[in-house]
Amino acid sequence: MRLLCLVLFLLLLVIQYPLWWGKGGWLDLRDLQARVVAQTETNEALLARNNALQAEVHDLADGTSAVEERARGELNMVRPGEYYVQIVPSPDKSR
Repeated sequence: MRLLCLVLFLLLLVIQYPLWWGKGGWLDLRDLQARVVAQTETNEALLARNNALQAEVHDLADGTSAVEERARGELNMVRPGEYYVQIVPSPDKSR
């Protein structure tokens, strides 16, 4: 009877090994769950960025105010009849 209990206990241990440390076991499951959480956060950040870029493209395609704002800000363009004045700060003479 003792031998039978020992054999059954050893079989139980052999069966448990793949469940804990084998491919697809509990440890792999925890690792995959952590990777899924990290990837979900990355995807949400990229989705927010894509939505912002899509809104900017929509503004540039449909409205002239966004194009005008970009032209004024990035290219220093002016309308006809306007003058562009750039004020350059004087160098600090205390140095």
